[in-house]
Amino acid sequence: MGSRANLAEKKRFLSLVRQMRVDAGLRQADLAKKLGEPQSFVSRYESGERRLDVLELRQICTVLGVSLADFIERLEGDSR
Repeated sequence: MGSRANLAEKKRFLSLVRQMRVDAGLRQADLAKKLGEPQSFVSRYESGERRLDVLELRQICTVLGVSLADFIERLEGDSR
């Protein structure tokens, strides 16, 4: 897969993570507090400065009331 495709996928992923937070009515600081992290943690992964591992993504999904499977389904649906 070319770097352009990777960049597009990364942008879709970051956009979806951010949109889920916004849809939940949370500010970055609100989500960070629920995660037990500083606001900068949320800011860094939403901007793409920091990558999330699958366990962190699962925790974020749980806090936002979305299953990891639903997140992946939305991500895959957006890529079609």
